[in-house]
Amino acid sequence: MLPRLCGRHVLKLLSQTKQSSCSPFTSLTKLSTSPTTMSAVKRKAPTSTKSPDAKQQKLAPHKKEEKKERVEGWLQAHVLQQRRDKKEMKLNKKRVRYISDTQKIKQGSEGVLYWMSRDHRIQDNWALIHAQKLAVAENLPLHICVCLVVPKSELSTLRHYTFMLKGLEEVAKECKTLDIQFHLLHGTAGQVLPGFVSDQGLGAVVTDFSPLREPLQWLEDVKKQLPKDIPFIQVDAHNVVPCWVASGKLEYSARTIRGKITNLLPEFLTDFPPVVKHPCTATRTAKPVDWTKTLASLQVDKTVGEVSWATPGTRAGMAMLESFIDVRLKLFGTQRNDPNRAALSQLSPWIRFGHLSAQRVALEVRRLGKNAGESVSSFIEELVVRRELTDNFCFYNKNYDSVKGAYEWAQKTLKDHAKDPRPYVYTREQLEKAKTHDKLWNAAQYQMVSEGKMHGFLRMYWAKKILEWTSSPEEALSIALYLNDRYELDGQDPNGFVGCMWSICGIHDQGWAERPIFGKIRYMNYKGCLRKFDVAGFEKKYCPKNL
Repeated sequence: MLPRLCGRHVLKLLSQTKQSSCSPFTSLTKLSTSPTTMSAVKRKAPTSTKSPDAKQQKLAPHKKEEKKERVEGWLQAHVLQQRRDKKEMKLNKKRVRYISDTQKIKQGSEGVLYWMSRDHRIQDNWALIHAQKLAVAENLPLHICVCLVVPKSELSTLRHYTFMLKGLEEVAKECKTLDIQFHLLHGTAGQVLPGFVSDQGLGAVVTDFSPLREPLQWLEDVKKQLPKDIPFIQVDAHNVVPCWVASGKLEYSARTIRGKITNLLPEFLTDFPPVVKHPCTATRTAKPVDWTKTLASLQVDKTVGEVSWATPGTRAGMAMLESFIDVRLKLFGTQRNDPNRAALSQLSPWIRFGHLSAQRVALEVRRLGKNAGESVSSFIEELVVRRELTDNFCFYNKNYDSVKGAYEWAQKTLKDHAKDPRPYVYTREQLEKAKTHDKLWNAAQYQMVSEGKMHGFLRMYWAKKILEWTSSPEEALSIALYLNDRYELDGQDPNGFVGCMWSICGIHDQGWAERPIFGKIRYMNYKGCLRKFDVAGFEKKYCPKNL
């Protein structure tokens, strides 16, 4: 078993990270432009070109073990062993908060329910771990339900719902092996969940956490309609440090939240106990789900189709993490801002849909990335501090997707320059079809539409150009969010909202030298990109000749 690093070491790593003002779009969860290095059958650990001295020769057997080739799938086996070794790990009670006044499970109940909303996975899921603990303590069966609803919206696409449902199909299969009942309910949680709880005779409901407007409304709807004697419990299974523990207020920037999170990492960045085969079998079993029929029946926009590079589900997410540790992590620290280099984790879709735990990612990168140098500290900064800052923003700012949610200085400067002449003005349709004068912007937009991803550095440039080429900041933000949420596989997520707000409204940034249109909002231009990376190479790869 690899040695576990102490919390003090994590603090040291994070304290060494530069406090830059980069956008959430530069987060580890944003995607690399090249999928060619996603997997390899065998991967070798780095080898040294120096001749070993006498002392090193004495350690030859240990060194030989380190250089042993890793066979594809090694990370999954390693994690399984970690769970077995840490089976006595406890859940930190600070992750849990009661939505209801009642805390005691009703006597005579027939089970405990985990309402799976944001985190679509079985293992490494603190909400499900807590639900199983409650069920075992009361000798009750364990149930999981997902409430499937498809809003009538341009954002409801085949791309997103295929990824979600295929991930849930994997969840349902794993539930069967663990004697946990999986139920797919059709309708919003407020409409279908309280009645389901009553019909099944369930004695407690546990759910996970999201800071976004709709999930918070679902939470309130369920709370109002659940019987008062049913405990309703929420567990933050998405963040390493629970959102309400990290801070009780809206944080101004990464600078103001970093210390709060890093001080809590020794307490919260721990291993997970496993979700085990449930010891109490349900007398009423769940109805099997016809996944193919379910997907075919959904009223979604099928013109935005599946992508080939990202396979849904936890197993595929672990494979992507494995390839990141083996191949790309060592490049992350120095080359993550080059869209032509495969240096990013590419994990954003799996984290966004909850197929993969960010905490698991942090644990394994910390354990296994010792040869990656400064990449580990840079990666942990973006995975934990900057990603959790976006949850903080959305949780404590109701206007997280509006210019009204910007700081006063930003609202003022955008208003002052709202009527500045624009060099180009494009409609939403022209932007969506990548019909601009800027080949780099067109290439980035085309990649997003066709592959469901865009490199983080380019997403900053992309969003800022939308501000420059539309009639108002409000229109720019609306179009940026529409395109991001419609086409990006990791869209409709706090990272996306905050990324657009950073680029267009200066959230988590500072005022810069004043200029037309942008005012004091940070500016980016084509010449700046030329200094950063091979723009012509990217354009050639992603900009079709007919654009």
